[in-house]
Amino acid sequence: MSVAKFTYPFRYVPTEDIRRAASELIARIDSDEHLRSLFSAGKMMGVLQTDSGFLYAFSGLAGGRSSVEGFVPAVYDYSDPQGYFRRSEAAISAMPEGPEKSRKSAELQEWLFRQYKVLNARGECLDVAEIFARRGIVPPAGTGDCAAPKLLQYAYLHGLRPVAMGEFWYGRPPGGQVREQGRFYPACRGKCGPLLSFMLEGLDVDPNPLDREFHVREPEIIYIDSDIIVVNKPAGMLSVPGKIPVVSLLERLREEYGRVYSCHRLDMDTSGLIVYARNMESRADIEEQFARREVKKVYRARLCASSVPFGRARKGTIALPLSLDYYDRPRQMVDFTNGKFAVTRYEVLSELPNGEIDIRFYPHTGRTHQLRVHSAHPLGLGRPIKGDTLYGSPESGDRLYLHAESIEFLHPADGDTMSFSDPVSDWDETTCGCSPSD
Repeated sequence: MSVAKFTYPFRYVPTEDIRRAASELIARIDSDEHLRSLFSAGKMMGVLQTDSGFLYAFSGLAGGRSSVEGFVPAVYDYSDPQGYFRRSEAAISAMPEGPEKSRKSAELQEWLFRQYKVLNARGECLDVAEIFARRGIVPPAGTGDCAAPKLLQYAYLHGLRPVAMGEFWYGRPPGGQVREQGRFYPACRGKCGPLLSFMLEGLDVDPNPLDREFHVREPEIIYIDSDIIVVNKPAGMLSVPGKIPVVSLLERLREEYGRVYSCHRLDMDTSGLIVYARNMESRADIEEQFARREVKKVYRARLCASSVPFGRARKGTIALPLSLDYYDRPRQMVDFTNGKFAVTRYEVLSELPNGEIDIRFYPHTGRTHQLRVHSAHPLGLGRPIKGDTLYGSPESGDRLYLHAESIEFLHPADGDTMSFSDPVSDWDETTCGCSPSD
């Protein structure tokens, strides 16, 4: 009998056992006034299935404490007010601002990372500072306090074999982040990327889905002349070269047509119309049109169903500024202090019998993940786009249901209006454009 591989924590669909355990944990918290008060402000929770049952963890502290009955302990407990860390922290806080205070603070943080000694499945042990140093980077504050490393550390220390894992949100969403109670989310890359990569060594882990070979339909050339190329990009294809070892649309076009330049981008998971330039003059002209917000783009999307009624107007405008979630790239968050201006006009097309919503977007700006965040955030539409593994549920669809269906701009050579359209008639296999190989 074959044994299932362990969860790849950065892109996964939770197993039924993990879902059931998460639901039971939520019910336990909801029914316990003490636990509800500890976690209602919002917390990422983790569930680990082992060969001896389920383990539970929360990220960070709860009510200022690292230990709560029924949850695994912290990798290292720095919360004791009489402990070295808290006493040193208080002493540094009392110091006047200046180089000495900064030096002492950095030394204390370095000391703290040395206390987080974690195991992997081979029984090897390293501290957080060393794990990150091997990659030439410094760990962010809070590294080691997420639910996933707590769960794995406890399992290894007690001789338990990890079977599957999942992390989900409980309580109110934090700040401008897109979080919804009960939804599963991938582990963060900034804090947990290097750390979990080490801790999972020795386990038979599911491969990264992005490393799989995808059967992607051929991109369709909509228009071409000596200055521009307009292409219908399939979902699952990169617009430009990226971090994963697959051929991008830009590279394919260069193989066929020689010099081709990127003017704007679509996410790998987004399908639809995209424009490339065939010389630097055309590229500069089209990029300037984007900068002046003169390019008109329209997107079609499908929003996830929800147990909560939609409650938004059939037409409207979303204005939520966005900034990068530094410790969880490439996620974006709503940031009213430092975020960049982002505006999206929308129009609801239909509400389906299953509760999903077909919608059309008219973005006024072009921020990274703008439509995805404006859809999912509770101050936006409150419904993630179907198939969005970053801002919604990883199991919500076989692709991101977002399609750039039309684009209008001025031809860089003669100034004529160029308008192209590829409307979605149905979210069928042809529109999806990709599927993983066996």
